Amino acid sequence: MKVILKDNIVRVGVKGDLVDVKPGYFRNYLNPQGLAVEATKKNMAELEEMQAQLKAEEAENRKEAEELKEKIEAITITQRVNVGEDGKLFGSVTNKDIAESLAEQGIEIDRKRIENVEKIDGAGEFELNVRLYPEINANLKVEVVAEVQ
Repeated sequence: MKVILKDNIVRVGVKGDLVDVKPGYFRNYLNPQGLAVEATKKNMAELEEMQAQLKAEEAENRKEAEELKEKIEAITITQRVNVGEDGKLFGSVTNKDIAESLAEQGIEIDRKRIENVEKIDGAGEFELNVRLYPEINANLKVEVVAEVQ
């Protein structure tokens, strides 16, 4: 069954795509959630109008992501953590901690977009990946400073 996606759906497609899905998937999930509409002649005409609008939005979103990438890569976040005598962390540094530190710098990022936080295992400098937009990732420098208990 041909449907037009009204939102991005993982492993199916992106907003504005014309995709082929099973009728039950459309009837039971996509349609009730408002994520897709059936590909009728009327909806196909609306799709063409929507695609022009989506291209403009895409260009604007990509530009904003590039600007945000430059801001993120220009700063270094400092995290103060408690460590034991052997240099191991008490607890951990989480992506929530990193997101809060970014917010203090005036950069609002969803914590789920920050990757590789599990690599932080002690004091030192680390580089984390921040997913900003498809194909646009920023490298965030994090300095972990030890505070001995």
